[in-house]
Amino acid sequence: MTLLWLLAGAAVAVAVAALVKARRLARRLERLTESYWELRYEHGQLRARVNRLDPEQPGTATEPASQAGATAFVPLSSLKQRSETN
Repeated sequence: MTLLWLLAGAAVAVAVAALVKARRLARRLERLTESYWELRYEHGQLRARVNRLDPEQPGTATEPASQAGATAFVPLSSLKQRSETN
C-alpha cells in the first residue's frame, strides 16, 4: 500500500515538473515569436529606408536582369483562344 502511495506521489511530482517546464517553454516560444516578428518589421523598415536613400542598388538591378532571361508564365487558356481565332 505504501509503495502505491509513493508511486502516485512520484507520478504527481513528475507531472508537476512537466507542467512547469511546458509553461516555461511556452513563454520562451512566445518571446521568440514576438522577437521574430519585430525583426521582420525592422528589416522591412530598414530595407525601405535604404531603397529611399539609394534606389539604384546592385541588389535591385540584378532582379530585373534575372527576370528578363526567365520564361514568363503563359496560361493555357490564352493559347487555346489564339489557336481558335487562327
